[in-house]
Amino acid sequence: MNPMLPMILPAAQVRLITQFSRMAIESQMVIGLRLAGMMGFMAQSPGEPFMMVAEKQAAVSESFFAMASAGMRGHSPERVMSAAMRPYGKRTRANSRRLSAARPT
Repeated sequence: MNPMLPMILPAAQVRLITQFSRMAIESQMVIGLRLAGMMGFMAQSPGEPFMMVAEKQAAVSESFFAMASAGMRGHSPERVMSAAMRPYGKRTRANSRRLSAARPT
């Protein structure tokens, strides 16, 4: 393989990288918004700290179940990893939308 040529990734790996990158960006946004809410710079619902912890437990169990069921079906490693990340991505996307929505003051 010529080191000067760019490496061409299969489509499944590109989708996995895209899914992970999107989730990483959204999670950083959620962390920043939650910190701003905890410091009092923006309005935050009173149950936000509890929800922050509780949602992780549900995401972990959903992730393990999705990963195990995809693995038991004989899917490729990329699809197993994608299935494992999907519950986390769903929550980070919902949290970033919910926390960044304009609230009336």
